[in-house]
Amino acid sequence: MVAVQGYDRQRRVIYWNEASTRIYGYSREEAHGELLEDLIIPEHMRDGVINAHRNWLENDIGIPAEELELKHKHGHLVPVYSSHVMIKQETGDCEMFCIDISLEEQRRARDELYQRASFDDLTGLPNRHLMEAELSSRLDEANRLQQEVAVVFIDLDNFKVINDTLSHHHGDNLLKAVAKTLKRAIRGGDMLSRFGGDEFVLLLFDFEGPEGIHELVLRLLNVLEHEVHLNDDCYQVTASFGVSLFPHNGTTVAELMGNADAAMYEAKDAGKNGVCFYTPDMNDRLVRYQEITSLLRDALNNDGFELYFQPQVNLQEKRSDSCEALLRCFNGQSKAISPATFIPVAEKSGLINRIGEWVIEAACKQLSGWQKTPFKNLRVDINLSGRQLTNPHLANHILETLQRYSLRPEQLGVELTENEVFGTDESQMRQLEKLKQAGVHISIDDFGTGYSSLVYLRRLPVCGIKIDRSFLQHAMKNNADMAIMQAMITVGHSLGLSVLVEGVETDEQANLVTSLGCDIAQGFLYAKPMPADEFEKFLSNF
Repeated sequence: MVAVQGYDRQRRVIYWNEASTRIYGYSREEAHGELLEDLIIPEHMRDGVINAHRNWLENDIGIPAEELELKHKHGHLVPVYSSHVMIKQETGDCEMFCIDISLEEQRRARDELYQRASFDDLTGLPNRHLMEAELSSRLDEANRLQQEVAVVFIDLDNFKVINDTLSHHHGDNLLKAVAKTLKRAIRGGDMLSRFGGDEFVLLLFDFEGPEGIHELVLRLLNVLEHEVHLNDDCYQVTASFGVSLFPHNGTTVAELMGNADAAMYEAKDAGKNGVCFYTPDMNDRLVRYQEITSLLRDALNNDGFELYFQPQVNLQEKRSDSCEALLRCFNGQSKAISPATFIPVAEKSGLINRIGEWVIEAACKQLSGWQKTPFKNLRVDINLSGRQLTNPHLANHILETLQRYSLRPEQLGVELTENEVFGTDESQMRQLEKLKQAGVHISIDDFGTGYSSLVYLRRLPVCGIKIDRSFLQHAMKNNADMAIMQAMITVGHSLGLSVLVEGVETDEQANLVTSLGCDIAQGFLYAKPMPADEFEKFLSNF
């Protein structure tokens, strides 16, 4: 949680974001125009803060970033990591921004590791990881006992409209109310989980054929319409349900989930607020899913994949010592398939592990080919998925592949998004630690778009962060977002991490990230992703 407070020369609040309200208790209206020391500075720190602020303005002595305990509206102290940014110095009309990252979670992180790894933070329901593990186990049991299992995919209708019109906060409260209502309505032996966003998955293990499932779903539709209470009001909710059955509609977790998902979309196409059972002649969406799955399998067997390389530019030395390897997939007519199309299918179909192994092999093979060229010291960063991280042999596989190609671990980097590493268990943590200790460079990709936790940055064995392009785009438009971006760079450096900014497309953006102290930049300003032979020519002329 990143709280940002802006204040003027007199220390009166001019900006107060939602996270500040959540950390310190004051609403934006309560805080605006008040002295910062009257709101969140404890009495014993008051004089020191005022003097530090005066020295900053009059003597250009910056306020160092540090861990502090600041004051909540109700009087208790709140632990934060606080850093400071000043803008508009040249005009004399200075504005200061205080960026605070809450450390309260650090005190309870150990107790929450299992909870966060297995349960959804918002609703308290089992999350996708726990649900899929339970389903896999129950499928094995059902296969032995020749029993049926039902997977019911639930998607709330028109939820995006609710978020856009009534705010995301209202949407979150509605999701919690829906989860509570559904949990109360299902049977004790069933398992309800939150799949993500406005999607839930219900697993049924004891039912009397499709007719029994249909009656249960009708009851759930009724309670959603009449029994969801939000702020003491009854809130009418509709949802679309898709059902797949083991063993008739699939024998694996991926097949059953994919088919239930397809059936749910059929229910939406049929008018929403209803249920659809999967059938083999489902709509074109399922056909397309199967086509992409087939294409991926064919690409794995017939060299249909290719790595494209995009340089990462050291802003101080104006050279490229590393690059990101980006996967491209081509159909039989050599036409490229968008990653936005095939990556979700790879995840859902379970092919992502095989594809991930292909990427590791291809990256090492390419690095090996560069060993007798001027690019022998180049580092190649590959993307790992959360599913790959669950493979207990992943670290050994990567290191063995490097050794097989006579490569140093320092020549390879791996990138994972925040959401993929958030809540990683100890075995997964040990894998990352093993890779880092061996010399593999580990980065958190799209930093700032997920859970952005200082606690996890500290405990994760990472070497760098990659700030998502959206922050750069927003920083070009307003000072608050620029302050947040500066804070992320400051936090990264304070933890000894390298900081890369993605999506640099103009000279103006490049100048900005350089002035903010960013180490590395990546984007179309320097080069688009390109095949290996074109990348070699680019580096030769760079």
